[in-house]
Parts: sequence; C-alpha cells; structure tokens
Amino acid sequence: MSEHRCGTIGIAGRPNTGKSSLLNRLVGEKLSIVSAKPQTTRHLVTGILTQPDCQYVFVDAPGHQASAKSTLHRRLNRRATEAARDSDVALFVVEALRFGPEDHAVLHKIPPEQAVVAAVNKLDKLKNREQLIPFLDRLAKTRDFAAIVPLSAKTGKNIPELLAALRQALPEGPAMYPPDQLTDRDERFFAGELLREKIFGELGEELPYRCDVVIDSFKEEGRLRRIEATILVERDSQKPIVLGAGGERLKRMATAARKDMEKLFGGKVYLGTWVKVRKAWTDDARVLRQLGYE
Repeated sequence: MSEHRCGTIGIAGRPNTGKSSLLNRLVGEKLSIVSAKPQTTRHLVTGILTQPDCQYVFVDAPGHQASAKSTLHRRLNRRATEAARDSDVALFVVEALRFGPEDHAVLHKIPPEQAVVAAVNKLDKLKNREQLIPFLDRLAKTRDFAAIVPLSAKTGKNIPELLAALRQALPEGPAMYPPDQLTDRDERFFAGELLREKIFGELGEELPYRCDVVIDSFKEEGRLRRIEATILVERDSQKPIVLGAGGERLKRMATAARKDMEKLFGGKVYLGTWVKVRKAWTDDARVLRQLGYE
C-alpha cells in the first residue's frame, strides 16, 4: 500500500496563463476570482483537495508582472515569488505555444533546488496539436522539471494526470486539514473578492487596477448575511465611472456579486455598496496594510 502524501503547491506563472481557473478546476469550487484582465489575483488563496492517498494544498498567488511601478504591484510580485519558493512543490503554469521573457522571468525566480511541475494550459485553444510536441521539447530544455503536463483548465482535460504528477513530487505525511475543508479563507474574504471580480469584468479598460474592495461589515442574521462594502478608487474622476448613469452600473455589479455570494454561501445576502475616493491608495503603505497587502 502506497504511503499517504501531503504538501503545499505554490502556483506560479505570468499574468493570464489561467492559474486561478486551474485552481478552481482542481478543487472543484470557485475559490479564485477570474477575469480576462491580467493581475486579477491579488491575495494568496489556498485551495485544498483531499483524496484517500493524498491531500493537495494549492496556493494561488498573483501573476508576476514585469513592469511593477506601484507599491501595490511590487508587493504582489514579492507575494508571488514567496508563494512558489516556500511551497513543497511549485506548479509552473504556462500557456501552450507561448513562452516568452515574462515566463522565463517567473521560472528564474523559483530556486534551482525546488521541485517544479509544469502545467501547459489552454490546450482547448490549440488549432494544430502537432505544434505542441516541439514546444514541449523547448520547454523541457529550460529546466529539469519533475513533470510536464499539457492540459486545459477550461475543459478539465488531463487534470488527473497533473494530480498524479504532483502527488509523486509531494512528501509523505499526514493530512494538514480536515477532509471536508476547501480553503483557509472565510466568507468575508470571498465577499470582497466576488465584488472585485464583477468590477474588473464590468469596467474593462476604463479603470484597470485603480480600485479595490473593503468589507466594512459582515453580519449573519439568521439565514441572512448582511454585508456592507466600500469600493476604493484613486481619483474623483473615477467615482462616476464606477457609479454609471444614475448609479446603474454600480447596481448591476452589486447585483451580480450578490447572486454569486448567495450561491457560494448557500443563503440570502443583503449587499450594500458605496464608492469612496482614497487618493493614490496603490502607493499608500498604510492603506495597503489595511487591505492586507503586507
């Protein structure tokens, strides 16, 4: 009988390779928010998958950004590097047929002694699978990977193969968490993340990265969760962008977020939202500390 294995797996990669989508697929729940915008992930999110012979503790981190101009982005880059470095195994996510300087930079920051499994994501987007073989050959020459697994986070193709490769690289040991635990984050955290996801999706190019969400209050009243949230922006001119004509845009985003919260929490949610201007918050160490960007 094989020994039980358990360990941490730091997910690393440049922005927009599908790291958060892969985490959600691996654990079977939406734990990390997803959007087409790079750098959507800002906080470390732990996702736990428990199987009879192995417990996988995934840590989703921000994508490493080559041009980190603000204090916020420098802290996110540091967080991404530490998540991979401090884990038992690094899961390096790269997009099929695309491996450029940003990918090299991320891989270079993972210590040479660290065990690394490469996940070649977005197979579902390939039109010609024959191009994959030479790409995998080139990738294999960049590092001595424990394994290279082509897959699709979107369709789930080859996810069992990835789990098998990760299990092989993890140390032997007992489970770290109860078998029914999916994450180490609480509902308050996910409320903020779900609202921020809707903001990123709705605002597109209009307000990239200059907003964040603060949960001012989270109360459970019987089966109802009463949540008050503030959306931070950096300039007065950005506030009407979030609000929209007659507040309709904010209402639309809040409604979509509330529905996702009710689905995740399994109960009714009241969500109150406000927009406040906090000048240059992305470079304000005090505000970043309040938001959890240590």
